[in-house]
Amino acid sequence: MATNEEVSQSIRPLLRLCREHIDRSIKMNTVLLISLERDPLLADRLRRLRTVPGVGPITALTWALEVGDTSRFHNIKQAISYCGLCGAEKSSADKMMRTPISKQRNKHIQQVLVEAARLAPRYSDELALLYERERQRGNGNRATLAVARKMVTWMLAVEKRNADFMPAGDFKRNAAA
Repeated sequence: MATNEEVSQSIRPLLRLCREHIDRSIKMNTVLLISLERDPLLADRLRRLRTVPGVGPITALTWALEVGDTSRFHNIKQAISYCGLCGAEKSSADKMMRTPISKQRNKHIQQVLVEAARLAPRYSDELALLYERERQRGNGNRATLAVARKMVTWMLAVEKRNADFMPAGDFKRNAAA
């Protein structure tokens, strides 16, 4: 900025102030994240959630804080609906239409899950296959939603079992033993 002559001298102090504000915000977010990760009530839960492919510290923390107690979800459909990853349903007489993503949702968890689902296929072959299969059937956005729904399914299973994530093949082998 000091060497860029296109930047007017009159706005340089404002740019410096803006940069300082961004730096302070980043530091504050980092400190907050570290303190929440160390919280004794959340630490073990966050560690287990992070075993799910594609779930990092922000996704795990957002899930834990926004979803809260997962026992209120009696099935996976309720959790997916709460996260805003399914369309609404309009019914009239004997006609039923699916609409785009429902606006009745928790938009914070929805946004985090969608962003995580965009990266998750890099960390899991199963999610990569799911993404590719869905992308072949429709468009990339639908494929991303399918990955996000699968991640919700996995996170809910981790929470209900109170155990680390285990791929389906490993889970079946351990259950049989």
